[in-house]
Amino acid sequence: MADENPSIISHVSLGTNDFPAAREFYVRVLGTLGCRIIMEHEGAAAFGKAYPEFWIQTPFDGAEASRGNGVHVGFMAQSKAEVNAFFKEAISAGATEDGDPGHRHDYGEPYYGCFVRDFDGHKIEAAFWDLELAAKLGMI
Repeated sequence: MADENPSIISHVSLGTNDFPAAREFYVRVLGTLGCRIIMEHEGAAAFGKAYPEFWIQTPFDGAEASRGNGVHVGFMAQSKAEVNAFFKEAISAGATEDGDPGHRHDYGEPYYGCFVRDFDGHKIEAAFWDLELAAKLGMI
């Protein structure tokens, strides 16, 4: 179906040990990608452009939130400039650099992205995929 949502992911949720700080961090950082809080309730906020795709929340079981080794969440940017703005805002908001904005040879020539870690240690990425270049290279 042409109008079917092409995404295979309903949403992603990350736990936090400091919800107010995490909320403020993600408001600032995801705002660079045109995202906003779509819904919110005590201890949880969902971000997206049209529907709740990314949640931050205190764990429901009351235990300490932890990060997963080998896990990261990648956010789609619409341009290299958005990747750069995401990185700059994330660092300004207290993130730790984990990969400056740029191309990654292993990811293919059309890729441009960056990686940071939020203050809970979660690895997050902003990535731009140049569809015109990918088509020119016969990748799509």
